[in-house]
Amino acid sequence: MLARCSGAALRGLEAREVTVEVDIAPGLPGLQLVGLADAAVQEARERVRGALRHSGLRVPQTRVVVNLAPADLPKAGPGLDLPIALGLLAASGQLAPERLQGVWSAAELGLDGGLRPVRGMLAVAMAARAAGARALLVARANAAEAALVGGLPVWPADTLAEALAVLADPSSHRWLPAAAASAAEPAAPEADLADLHGQLHGRRALEIAAAGGHHLLLVGPQGSGKTMLARRLAGLLPPLGRAEALELTRLHSVAGLLPEGGGLVRRRPFRSPHHSCSGAALIGGGSPPRPGELSLAHRGVLFLDELAEFRREVLDQLRQPLEEGEVRLSRARHSCRFPCRITLVAATNPCPCGWSTEPDRQCRCGEGVRRRYWARLSGPLLDRLDLQVVMRRTEAGALAGLVRQGNPENATPPEDSRTVARRVRAARRTMARRNPGGVANADLTVDQLPRVLDLDPAALALWESGVAHRGLTARAALRLLRVARTIADLGGHAQVEAGAIAEAFSYRSFDLSDGDGSGADRDRAERQRREGG
Repeated sequence: MLARCSGAALRGLEAREVTVEVDIAPGLPGLQLVGLADAAVQEARERVRGALRHSGLRVPQTRVVVNLAPADLPKAGPGLDLPIALGLLAASGQLAPERLQGVWSAAELGLDGGLRPVRGMLAVAMAARAAGARALLVARANAAEAALVGGLPVWPADTLAEALAVLADPSSHRWLPAAAASAAEPAAPEADLADLHGQLHGRRALEIAAAGGHHLLLVGPQGSGKTMLARRLAGLLPPLGRAEALELTRLHSVAGLLPEGGGLVRRRPFRSPHHSCSGAALIGGGSPPRPGELSLAHRGVLFLDELAEFRREVLDQLRQPLEEGEVRLSRARHSCRFPCRITLVAATNPCPCGWSTEPDRQCRCGEGVRRRYWARLSGPLLDRLDLQVVMRRTEAGALAGLVRQGNPENATPPEDSRTVARRVRAARRTMARRNPGGVANADLTVDQLPRVLDLDPAALALWESGVAHRGLTARAALRLLRVARTIADLGGHAQVEAGAIAEAFSYRSFDLSDGDGSGADRDRAERQRREGG
């Protein structure tokens, strides 16, 4: 007897329908799986047998062939356990085949017949709804996640026996409506900018990065507040919209990072991989491909601390994804895409000892050591970092604010994150009304930028002379204009004035330097060239 039921297989962020065909025919007892199944799917044979036996169901003592169609689609993971078991029961006459019509199912089976959750359930639910499924049968631990997709009944069950009871009489079992899963716990308070004293230039750059979605590089000695500053960026970003939250939830579900019970992701991610991570860990990879740290930071912040300690070949893999906002992974048997619209924050010391930018400290590194240190960062990568800030040691007067916290009369507290976030949200609303597609300024294309720029004549002249003097690439010059547009938006100005251009140039600290932010060598060479001419 032949029976069919529907399951799903993940392919990147998407789920594809898998038709499970079960054929029972005379022959030696055994269960054969065909259809490009990986080891986890092949092991379903033993899990299904054990689950049937401990659920009081009959295991067919004959030849069983299970085909997973389409045959050229790779199948991975234990999510096909439940469809295989249901198809086997239908083919052996223990379940009416019509009860499986239009019903998708996805769950891992325990040997005791229990249903266990699987990753990527939100993607499966979206695919089931798009295919017009009648319902989705899942483990109860996956129900809240699946129910985030409206318009699709979700049938939760704890055991295989309960799943059969739901299929026999769906009306007698309550399933979780989408509204029940849409609520989420309030976001925990982020680290506050009020904790950081001094570093006004760095704080301003952080605000600009949050408002326009610009990438930020912080260079300074140890203890100058680079990490503290970076960890406060996520708290300045606008709250997630529902579409963004669903996208993030699906991404984290595919990666297996959703907490138990599912629920909508409400907080923008902040990812901080160690500098020893591999290219696959940062960009994504594996078989089947899974998202890396870059994609897991989508719609949030990717913080690369100790940037110069990362391997150069790993960092150079960021160049194309930062430009395009997505990662394309191509393997011999897999090809998929993961989104990566991120705000990149990188921090590094100016040299191995960390003191080359401090005028009152002696750098122990020679010129050759500093050059080799900065040679790990390629020019094209630095070109893509819109804001490049040199941070100095915090002055004693600013640190004294920490001591004065018990005496409010003498203290001048710095702005907190809530105050800065209000300005950021106001600037984002301006961009949403003006920019095509409501994108942030950093995402404006070359064609869109002139239509929203509105440069003052004095600003245009300053930009032209600055680009010529610094020898900026076309990419860096256009990124500078996007930063200036964000500065004007933060100030509430419709037109980009010369002051905004000048401030934008102040955040290009490494266009004229060899890594210490001073630019002395390049300035000297430029003067000699002009005098010689």
